Amino acid sequence: MGILVMVRHGKSVWNKENRFTGWVDVDLSEEGIEEAKRAGNILKKSGIRFDVCYSSYLKRAIKTGIIILRELDQLYLPHLKDWRFNERHYGALTGENKAEAKARLGEEKFLLYRRSYDVPPPPLDENSPYHPKNDPKYAHLPPELLPSSESLKDNQRRAMEAFYSQIAPRLVEGENVLLTAHGNTIRGMVKALEGISDEDIVKFEVATGVPRVYEFDNNLQILNIKTLD
Repeated sequence: MGILVMVRHGKSVWNKENRFTGWVDVDLSEEGIEEAKRAGNILKKSGIRFDVCYSSYLKRAIKTGIIILRELDQLYLPHLKDWRFNERHYGALTGENKAEAKARLGEEKFLLYRRSYDVPPPPLDENSPYHPKNDPKYAHLPPELLPSSESLKDNQRRAMEAFYSQIAPRLVEGENVLLTAHGNTIRGMVKALEGISDEDIVKFEVATGVPRVYEFDNNLQILNIKTLD
């Protein structure tokens, strides 16, 4: 069986500004670039070699994958993008400063929208420039697939569909897969893969630029999990 390594992208420009980013295609910050380089160096020291890299459609995840592969001297690998690995869509919170949103909503509602498993924020207006229906990179997708808001559960559902259709068959064939994605996308996948409860996933954090390594048996049951930092 192959190995799956998931890496949350390095800090983005909006991470540094403490804003809800979601599907907005913001770039890596200078710190985020360094985090991606560090992840690549850590993986190089571990001796793990990859057969393929997957990323979302968002440049902060794509560039993180490129930087890691560059550090591994594996830029020749297939680097495949799947929108289903995109970050959770934060609905009407998209673009808002988190401290300001917390002050406006109150701590209880803020935490409900931000960290709960199955409660989405209010929907984003479809006329917003941040709405995926107005982004040409999604023009080939049926409009009904493009969210106006998502819970972590919604994010998890599409990411796990991509995992089982794209990644799992490669693992079964013995390929090692690198996935560079997003905090909530990885949280949802970790919840599904490791069987974490709805209550406990609220407290689970995914650090930027820290590889999370999974080894599986022939039935895709987890044999070992480790973080490399």
